[in-house]
Amino acid sequence: MSTFFTTPKIFVCAILLRLVFLIYGLLQDAYGPVKYTDIDYFVFTDAARYVSQGLSPYERETYRYTPLLAWILVPTSWDNSACFSFGKILFALSDIVAGWLIVLVLQSPYGRAMTRDRALKYASIWLLNPMVATISTRGSSEGLLGVMVVALLWAVTRRNYALAGILLGLSAHFKIYPFIYGPSIVWYLERRHQPESSDHKPPIASPAKTNKTPFQTIVDFFHWDRVVFGLSASTTFAILNIFMYTIYSRPFLEHTFFYHLTRVDHRHNFSPYNTFLHLSSAFPDKVSSLKLESLAFVPQLAISAILIPVVLAKKDLAGTMLAQTFAFVAFNKVCTSQ
Repeated sequence: MSTFFTTPKIFVCAILLRLVFLIYGLLQDAYGPVKYTDIDYFVFTDAARYVSQGLSPYERETYRYTPLLAWILVPTSWDNSACFSFGKILFALSDIVAGWLIVLVLQSPYGRAMTRDRALKYASIWLLNPMVATISTRGSSEGLLGVMVVALLWAVTRRNYALAGILLGLSAHFKIYPFIYGPSIVWYLERRHQPESSDHKPPIASPAKTNKTPFQTIVDFFHWDRVVFGLSASTTFAILNIFMYTIYSRPFLEHTFFYHLTRVDHRHNFSPYNTFLHLSSAFPDKVSSLKLESLAFVPQLAISAILIPVVLAKKDLAGTMLAQTFAFVAFNKVCTSQ
């Protein structure tokens, strides 16, 4: 069985899996009573059509994303029926690239230092996962964000902190939640670039300096790697947001960021807040004046952006990011299959 886990076999199978789902989706959309294509994909493509006409993507009702996504999907508006699937193909290819980056991270001496064969076995959980393939081929943009986040982790393991910062700024602009990985990376960077051994034991820490003044402690915290990472991330995030704001003004901020602070969505929702949100939506005059949709962020961010990074980041960055993602999704107001 181990001979199956070679790079060509795994990636050919991963591509064929997504190709099968893409073709099946076309058939189900054409002949099935229930469409295979995600409703959000029609929102994306409608917004892209508005952009191609020189209009704002926010002319499309319920478009709650960065204009960057609509710009990327402009080819779906071209006068060719095959072009409509451009976004699905792009999202599926993003899955494949993310899988390759997973292999590289697992092989990195600053990651897990695995052999290629073993790294491919773990990466197959992503590459050959029908759930992952279904989500991207139905037209969910999570594949794009997924490859950005894995590329962020890869850049950190390559010790390219400027690139890591750019990727964090880009992904946080694309969808705000990847900012939670920033504290983990900053905390992790206190470790001074000593590779982990193959048995995953953390490197031996150097003896702590004693009798530091508060000023020395602050100076030591803001060492060069952290400064480079922080400046590149904040600069990228700021430039993208300022650029989009100059073009689309208030609607950009409202739909991309502010809307999610007060969003109430009880449909297709596995959130622990689902019942309360459902009642709030059905009986807005009979529920407490306390705005749970805004306060729900407090435990969510306290756990995913503060507690988990402080406890785990110095031990295992990839594991910390997994725990953060799980906690963020589990405590999110809207928790869907994506």
